[in-house]
Amino acid sequence: MTGRIAVLTGAGISTDSGIPDYRGPSGVWTRDPELARLFTRKHFVNDAAARRRFWRTLDLHADARPNAAHRALAELERSAAVRILTQNVDGLHQKAGSTPRKVLELHGSMATTSCLRCHTGFPTADVLARGEDDPSCPSCGGVLQPSIVLFGQYLDSDVLSLAGNIARVSEVFVAIGSSLTVDPAARLCAIAAECGAKLIIVNRDPTPYDDLADEVVRDPIGEAVPALCARLAAA
Repeated sequence: MTGRIAVLTGAGISTDSGIPDYRGPSGVWTRDPELARLFTRKHFVNDAAARRRFWRTLDLHADARPNAAHRALAELERSAAVRILTQNVDGLHQKAGSTPRKVLELHGSMATTSCLRCHTGFPTADVLARGEDDPSCPSCGGVLQPSIVLFGQYLDSDVLSLAGNIARVSEVFVAIGSSLTVDPAARLCAIAAECGAKLIIVNRDPTPYDDLADEVVRDPIGEAVPALCARLAAA
């Protein structure tokens, strides 16, 4: 039976579920570079106009459903010790059936929102349902931010430490649908490889870690991941 498998997933794994990626040819920020500015902590906190546009453009993709790649990773748990380290905030791994405690959300979750002043949490859907341009905390009036890591924010140190430990002890490390250009998540590939893991990269476009990989797969993710999972399950 295959040993410990760590899987790093990026936006590319969710495109088949109707959620666009960010940096691809048709990515959100490729089509509208200015939109990326809304995802910086500095502008979100200090610029009410940026917050208003952020909330206007925010899409929870509540109707998005897991695709074949998400489901294949969930199924792989039946035959291997799998931990998922995801850069995504869409919750589709859990919806596909991956054990929630085995999914580490490196960049947080869009499902919840919290107050930057009093730290009270709310379902993001409830905040959006208020229909306000720049919703504030009903408890203290503070700025509300979805529970995601914006550019200029540090990843949670405990989450990052756990992700590093998972990478270090993995026997196989698979990176799926990530450009591998955003640190520190991308560096998990190097950590795993340096500790002896077999590194497999599944991505449409070249990444900075391709030369370090034992295997690079360019096939469509919806086809490549189920095939890879079947191979790992049989190993």
